[in-house]
Amino acid sequence: MTGTSWATQRFGLDLVHHDSSTGRTITDLVTPGLRRNPKRAHLLVSTVLGKHVPTAPAAVIGAGEDLADLVRADLGAGVDVLVLGFAETATGLGHCVATRLRARCYLHSTRREVPGVETVAGFEEGHSHATSHQLQPTSVEIFGGDIPLVLVDDEISTGATAIDAIRALHGHFPRRRYVVASLVDMRTDEHRRVCDEAAAELDVQIDYVSLARGSTVLPADLTERVTALEAPELNPIGERHGTLSGVELPWPASVPDGGRHGFLVTDNAAFDAGIRAAVEVLVSLVEPSRPVIVIGHEELMYLPLRIAESLEAAGRRVLYQTTTRSPAYVVDSPRYPLRRGFTFVAPEAGQDAPRFVYNARWPDPTVDALVVLVVDSPADTDRLTGPDGVVEVLRNSGTDVLVATVRGADPAALRAVRADPPVSRDFRAGAHA
Repeated sequence: MTGTSWATQRFGLDLVHHDSSTGRTITDLVTPGLRRNPKRAHLLVSTVLGKHVPTAPAAVIGAGEDLADLVRADLGAGVDVLVLGFAETATGLGHCVATRLRARCYLHSTRREVPGVETVAGFEEGHSHATSHQLQPTSVEIFGGDIPLVLVDDEISTGATAIDAIRALHGHFPRRRYVVASLVDMRTDEHRRVCDEAAAELDVQIDYVSLARGSTVLPADLTERVTALEAPELNPIGERHGTLSGVELPWPASVPDGGRHGFLVTDNAAFDAGIRAAVEVLVSLVEPSRPVIVIGHEELMYLPLRIAESLEAAGRRVLYQTTTRSPAYVVDSPRYPLRRGFTFVAPEAGQDAPRFVYNARWPDPTVDALVVLVVDSPADTDRLTGPDGVVEVLRNSGTDVLVATVRGADPAALRAVRADPPVSRDFRAGAHA
């Protein structure tokens, strides 16, 4: 057991490592956190995902590549695959896995309503704060075919979400083999039995791979005690008001900015070129000696991660994380991963639920890091920079913010490009390894 986290000392919430084929342990990969949610009061805060905690981009990509290597070892060399990442937390992780595997297509589920785009399938995530997942590929054909489907999530707690997704997908895109890949697998023996029964019922093969396997020690009264806590203090106020600047990053009009509507392996070369062009602009705007925290917007995880990776490769001091829909409990303790938090209105029109970002500062709080907030077109609204938006709450804490907007391919335009000319079937060309 870890025995060091504030959540462990105060509530008895702890994590136990069981085994690993990668040399990584459960306590290396996740640390106990809390949330005042009657459905599930504990939160496994990843140290390698770059969601709640600012993380070195190389560590995030390395974890994804290690997970992809486990998938490849399970499936064997030369097997073509499709990859599905779970929103919102694993959209970037899933893309890292897909890139490493040179997957034919990468698609992530989404919780964003996109006008004019059909939802071809959906499933629910019972313990999540935002439960509904939608699949919105530009066409059903790009995600079809009887080749293995790899489902990627940051953690498997019970396996229920993966099984629900497989059930939903199997009715639209039937296939014989699935692989569920996660950073950590925390299922009990009973959970594993239920998962095996589901595979037998569907008459499919479902394999599970993870960087480490473990279990969670959950005190019987954890939910009651955590939900009884007073609300945490969010949106800290600093000694000064941070600065604001903005830039529109160049991006190819026919290249997807992520996997929301499907990302083909043939998109990789143009995507890489788009990252290089975007980073050239940012390098010219950011002082070379100033540390940078690149923050992605919710499901937009992979593109900001690749920007952060390229800035790091250019010799900059860089960390990476993203905003989230999930409320978590904040405690300013060195033995707790969520030391400060911010809540703000969603920048997208028509979205009413609050959004969050945690920590959003250098591990040494005396370091004056610049936040580069990377958003896509639907998030580039007046609400983004309004008095209750993420930009202003960060600035109120004394943080300087550079908003970098990427105008990715419109789904309708992307659909047209893929229909005429036909998508190349050379699925192995041009992937970023």
